[in-house]
Amino acid sequence: MLRQLLGYYCHDMAEWFALDLQADGTYPYPVESLWSDACHVHLAQVGGAPVGFAIVAEVAGANAPSGTRDLKEFFVVRRHRRTGLGRALAAAIWNEYPGGWIVRVLQANRPALPFWRTAIEAYTEGRFVEEARCLDGRDWSYFSFEAPMQHG
Repeated sequence: MLRQLLGYYCHDMAEWFALDLQADGTYPYPVESLWSDACHVHLAQVGGAPVGFAIVAEVAGANAPSGTRDLKEFFVVRRHRRTGLGRALAAAIWNEYPGGWIVRVLQANRPALPFWRTAIEAYTEGRFVEEARCLDGRDWSYFSFEAPMQHG
């Protein structure tokens, strides 16, 4: 199920990351690392059908305190966007893992930036930091915040 959803995700991201299809018509996405203890995969379903996913990992690198979580990948199929499902999925993930969070958004992905600003603003009641970073020639927005132990 996740491999299928990752194909749709890569299709959407191909515009910004110049991803090309392989000879078999699929996008390459190395899923092996997702099955380790370092990653947690969450699937969203509506009526028993898969409609999205979130992949959570600890932040790699020295730019964040130990234990900070990273929303490594996040996807909702187009049919279920703008319905509140994405915000609900994100909030459920943050509630499950209290503590520090980083959400990275490629600035060229213009539809994603307002979604994440709004979702994080609502969840944190405005208590987040947005920082612009350039990595490997790409401009990113990094959102950092704390998910509380209990969130209403």
